[in-house]
Amino acid sequence: MAVRKRKSANSGLGDQAGEASTSPAPRPADHDPELILVTGLSGSGKGTVIRCLEDIGFYSVDNLPLELMEKFAALTKDSPNIRRAALVVDVREGRSLERFPKLVAALRRKLRCTLLFLEADRDAIVRRFSETRRPHPLGTERSVSRSVLIERERLAPIRALADVILDTSKFNVHELKEVVKEKFGGGKPQPIRVYVTSFGYRNGVPHDGDLVFDVRFLPNPNYIPEFKPLTGRNPRVARYIRSFPQTREFVKRISEMLVYLLPHYIREGKSYLTIGFGCTGGQHRSVFIADEIGKQLKHAGFHVRTTHRDAPKSR
Repeated sequence: MAVRKRKSANSGLGDQAGEASTSPAPRPADHDPELILVTGLSGSGKGTVIRCLEDIGFYSVDNLPLELMEKFAALTKDSPNIRRAALVVDVREGRSLERFPKLVAALRRKLRCTLLFLEADRDAIVRRFSETRRPHPLGTERSVSRSVLIERERLAPIRALADVILDTSKFNVHELKEVVKEKFGGGKPQPIRVYVTSFGYRNGVPHDGDLVFDVRFLPNPNYIPEFKPLTGRNPRVARYIRSFPQTREFVKRISEMLVYLLPHYIREGKSYLTIGFGCTGGQHRSVFIADEIGKQLKHAGFHVRTTHRDAPKSR
């Protein structure tokens, strides 16, 4: 998750907006009502986020017309019963969205206002639309991939104003809810999320890997007929791979290195790290190593999720 501070209330609105006032407007006090504006790419999880905000006490509205936003903000500020509110604003607004940056600047002068921008990489969004079988809001006359590109360009000026930018590519629904609760609900923060994945080089290196290790130097169980249909999660295959001293030494050294590195990544503000382990087919050696490294990092107290991109299920 990328978090940054805005330089000023008029930041990103152009020279004309910056010249409108010679002195900054007074900042809302911390005890003032809070408004979160949730926006971003279609398929990035805005629905999940707004429902989660409602669960933790925010008065939440999805897709309120821009014409009513200032009225809603005024009601939030004046109502004794609503201290925290959240709105979803996105590309469904059409041309009206061009007025959104100026509207955000106006709202920030009246109450505590946080602009949360959600995004995800193209492959993740295309996969999500395929899974839900819902059309992209920009229509069906073009591919989802093309619609994502157009939407990203349209929302670029709004993204530049965001207080919080959250990339949801690696999150499932439950993990996204955890992040929202940590950020806005006072939950206990997880300083970094570690994603450990196995893969096969024959299918390509994961495009989102931060650290990638080649474990093809280990003896290959694929050449043993009884192990060929199995994976590195099978006890017999795991016992075979673990029997070699270079395997045990590799797991020990890599685990120690990662335990050393992770606090430094946290200090630099990194919110998640993807670590890949690859063998030829992604079925035996990489699967075993990913599981072992994941266990070591969990034992060291880190939040770890282990996945196997290319391994067959339940073997």
